[in-house]
Amino acid sequence: MSKAYEASGVNLEAGYESVERIKKHVSRTMARPGVMGSVGAFGGMFDLSELPHKNPVLVSGTDGVGTKLMIAIGMDKHDTIGIDAVAMCVNDIVVQGAEPLYFLDYVAVGKNDPAQIEAIVAGIAEGCVQSGAALIGGETAEMPDMYSDGHYDVAGFTVGVVEKDELITGEKVAAGDVIIGLPSSGIHSNGYSLVRKILFKDNNIDLNSHVETLGTTVGEAILEPTRIYVKPILTLMKEIKIHGMSHITGGGFDENIPRALPNGCKAVVDTSSFPVPPIFEYIKKLGNIDGREMYNVFNMGIGFAIIISADDKARAMEVLKVAGETPYVIGRVESGDGVELL
Repeated sequence: MSKAYEASGVNLEAGYESVERIKKHVSRTMARPGVMGSVGAFGGMFDLSELPHKNPVLVSGTDGVGTKLMIAIGMDKHDTIGIDAVAMCVNDIVVQGAEPLYFLDYVAVGKNDPAQIEAIVAGIAEGCVQSGAALIGGETAEMPDMYSDGHYDVAGFTVGVVEKDELITGEKVAAGDVIIGLPSSGIHSNGYSLVRKILFKDNNIDLNSHVETLGTTVGEAILEPTRIYVKPILTLMKEIKIHGMSHITGGGFDENIPRALPNGCKAVVDTSSFPVPPIFEYIKKLGNIDGREMYNVFNMGIGFAIIISADDKARAMEVLKVAGETPYVIGRVESGDGVELL
């Protein structure tokens, strides 16, 4: 043990214990062909020659979970925030049709608490299992002068692959196409600065207070992890041609759906076509937020949007339902620009 390093606030022994604790969680993700090496190597390795693709395109994504971390810290519940970190990355790359291959995480802490680190990485591993990605590397940084005890940050990075001629760019989207929405599990991982302001700064809401309309405590409702859409989307891609997709994250409907639209096309969304989770009505009422603005900030119950030919609608709905989804036909594409909400 380095006494001088420990005196500076960094505990090497705790770091070694954390590595030992997370190995069993990481091992859950290692079934994917192409994985090389083991936990503890300087670099994570993946053998691309194991892939069956003829003209592979690698698609990468990186993200964090923002101030949702403050909810996890406030509740002292750290086993789901890692799912959010994975979801934010893999949902982004599957929009382009990419199947996630591997994931790397970065966890920065004020003090290395092995039990806390294990809980965080257990969530990351669970997210990797849900998306089919291997957790092939990561970093835990102990920085006592940067973060106070108990506080931390989490970020991740993923790489996926898609055949070049199967890459989904949105260029095939045309007027007359149908928009299918897949339900969210709640707020997911965006808009938490506004959520925290409304709940805690403006209304002094207790995280542990039970709200009848939510069916749970406020803390549990807003900590619900982000859904991962990878497997149902990859299944759907095998059955029909998808024209475009959007991961509904920060900026809600207004910012994210147009990212899948070519010039001259607009999305017309029927907001009565899908259920809005009660957490959004709770926040809207408590914060006295305009209904239109809610759709400009939050996912409002639709975490992922898929744009397809109207001719494929019935088949797409059938495939998604068999895959365990509850899809909704939420709108259509017309000539114009932006998003129109009905």
